[in-house]
Amino acid sequence: MQTNPTAYNGVAQSTISIFRNEGLAAFWKGAVPTALGMAAENAMAFGVNEALKRAFPDDQSAAQKDSKVLPNLFKPFLMGAITGCFSAPVLLPSEIIKAKMQVVVGTNSSSNQIIKKMLAKQGIRSLFVGLDAQLMRDCSFYGFFFGSYELMTFFFRNYVPSMPDEVNYFLSGGFAGMLGWSMAMPFDVPKTNVQSRYDTKVVGSYFPELLKIAKQRGVMGLYSGLGPTLIRAFPANAALFLGVETGKKMFDDFL
Repeated sequence: MQTNPTAYNGVAQSTISIFRNEGLAAFWKGAVPTALGMAAENAMAFGVNEALKRAFPDDQSAAQKDSKVLPNLFKPFLMGAITGCFSAPVLLPSEIIKAKMQVVVGTNSSSNQIIKKMLAKQGIRSLFVGLDAQLMRDCSFYGFFFGSYELMTFFFRNYVPSMPDEVNYFLSGGFAGMLGWSMAMPFDVPKTNVQSRYDTKVVGSYFPELLKIAKQRGVMGLYSGLGPTLIRAFPANAALFLGVETGKKMFDDFL
């Protein structure tokens, strides 16, 4: 839907078309590089964000943190955006491989075949093309992802005091993921387009592609695929934050 809206112009139509032309396995194209990239990305993102929170703690006292005094709203959004600057280079190679695998129609190209083709055409820099695109997407995503999570956990904790912490983490994480992707989607569509090609520069192809899509498809063209992205975002990020917060408690209790 992001790279070929003419052929794939809706969720239902795209699903049927992919299934008919490529079979069920096509829905898992790029799963291996995605899984490896996401593991490294999340380790980097949550590690950097926690380090930033420790390096720049809130000025509030412990007593104030338990009250209904609204915390600093600017800081978690800024630290989230900084986090994106660190996670983007880690995720970049796997995102490039995934994007190229997912646009191949009718053939069973493996990750190794895609990497060989990339290196043959552009050399080692093929693993870093679209760096500016990755930074734009990840900085905007993580800014709202971590910022809105901190805000929502605060409101649930103070205005729904009967809510268990685990439910708070789950709901806040899910909604934070949806908001993060809503804000990052206009940057993600041109990113996917430039990274799926074999003529993309490391820096410099992103903004021309963004303007091209906006001109050809209109502003809404930058939101292609938002629906399925949001459907995926809630359960994935709800489970992610619940796991992270539960893991942090376990380590604090036993280590």
